[in-house]
This record gives sequence, structure tokens and C-alpha cells, in this order.
Amino acid sequence: MVAHTFIKSLLVRGFFSALLLAITPLPAMAAGQGMLWKVQASSGVHAPISYLFGTIHADDPRVTELDDSVNQALHSASVFMMEVLPSNDLAPYVMPAPGLAPHLKPAELEQVQALAEQHGLEQKLALRMKPWLLAMVFDLPQAQSPYTLDVQLYLQAQQAGKQVQALEGMQEHFSALESLSLQEQMQMLRTVLARSQAQKEADFELLVQAYLSGDLARVAALDEQLSGNGLSPALWQKLKLLLLDERNVSMAARIAKLAREQSLFVAVGAAHLPGQGGIIERLQQAGFKVELVRE
Repeated sequence: MVAHTFIKSLLVRGFFSALLLAITPLPAMAAGQGMLWKVQASSGVHAPISYLFGTIHADDPRVTELDDSVNQALHSASVFMMEVLPSNDLAPYVMPAPGLAPHLKPAELEQVQALAEQHGLEQKLALRMKPWLLAMVFDLPQAQSPYTLDVQLYLQAQQAGKQVQALEGMQEHFSALESLSLQEQMQMLRTVLARSQAQKEADFELLVQAYLSGDLARVAALDEQLSGNGLSPALWQKLKLLLLDERNVSMAARIAKLAREQSLFVAVGAAHLPGQGGIIERLQQAGFKVELVRE
């Protein structure tokens, strides 16, 4: 259970939010509609066809039940890429002794211990984990299945004999969060501790519903609204720059380089795709035709 929780925390970009809204349930549909894009270099009809799939880093069954077009696209590609490959290595993400406890108030310490138990983490381990990582883990709902959507796709690709690559190395993937001061990390953790389980579940439901709507712009807007709520404006702008804007530049460049020569299936968080500076726009600027795959 510890390994599963850690894999989830590595793959998800935390949502630090306190917004409670009611949303009309959507008709049942397979995930992936509106999130799958065909990518091909404009240099000629014989250029490899690749696919870009916007994911939500969650294990909700409504998300992991994929549309046929997504499975077909994955089957057609020779290379599967995701943001970072799964890992159980905790060593880079633990604090030196005495760990987190001296930085917590008594009430906060009790909260951390209770949430660690809720998420299947040993309390001793939780109190050694860096605050940014704990904030991510604690902001997630309890696990509903063994795998997030990203890990499910990764395993499907492995079973199909696809070459598997990461868009970022583990250290690179978390360098932005690792660069935060202890004070900034504690602000992230305290923002999550201040939220009730009902708030977390309501906000997660908003994100799932937005994702299932197939509207990338809606997902990105909601992600930003929920993620920045509760953090200081300065810290949120810093996180947005480091976690989205700068990573979009490097990820788009790596996709473009490989997609000229090989057929790819790229699974990346949906918030990275739309808007000015998003991966879709950057691939278009690099000379690729990017089209939404429609049923």
C-alpha cells in the first residue's frame, strides 16, 4: 500500500483547493473523448503519426475506462511516453533526521498522523517525507484501484511490447518542488491540512467531471482556479511557472524531436496541453499538424 500511494503521489500534480461548487452530473461516457490529439509533421504524408493524450492523474473508474479510440491509438504507436516512469524509490524525498515533527504544531502533528493512516503510510515514514510530497499525497482521495490512469497506460504499453520512455527524469520532474524553501513547502502542506475531506472529495469530483466533459480549456481553467486557492499569490505564480510553463517548453521539444522519426503515444497531464504556451501550440509552432481525434 505504501508503494501504491507513493506511485500515485509521484505521478500527480497536487491540487491545493478549497472551492465547493455543485455541478450537474454528465452522461456516462468512456474517458478520452476530447483529450486525444493526432500529431503529424507537416513535412509530408509519409511522416509518422503520433498521438497526444491528456490525462488526469487519478484512479477513478470513470477515468480509467478508456474510449476505444485511445486504446487504438496506443496500439498503433511504437513508443509510449509519459511524464515520468513509476518508481518506489523514496530515498530522494525524505528529510534528514529529525524530520518533519519539529516544524509542526501539536494539532498539525495529529492531523499528519491521522492522514498517514488514512492513506496507508506508516507514520514514521510520513514524518520523514518532505512537506511538498506529503501535501500531494494528502490532497488525493483514498485509492479506489491499484493504478492511476497514467500507470494503467504504462502497463498496457509494456504488455503490448511497446518501447517505454519518460519525458522527464525523476530528478528533473521534481526539481521545481525540490527548489522550494522549507517555508514554502510548509505553506503547501498547511493549505492541505486546513481542508476537510469533504472539500477534497468535492474538488476532486469537479476535476473528474471537467475531464469527462472533454473540454481542455475547462480543465485547465478549473485546475488553475483550484490549485492556486489557499496559496499566497507569489507562491502560486512561482509554482505555475515551474510546474507548467517551463516544463511545457522542454516536454514539447522532446516530443517534437522524436515524433519526426517515430510514432508516439504521449500521455501527459491535460493541463499541459491547451492555451498559449501549451504543448499543443508549441508542437504547432514546431511544424506539426495537431488535430483532435473525433468519434
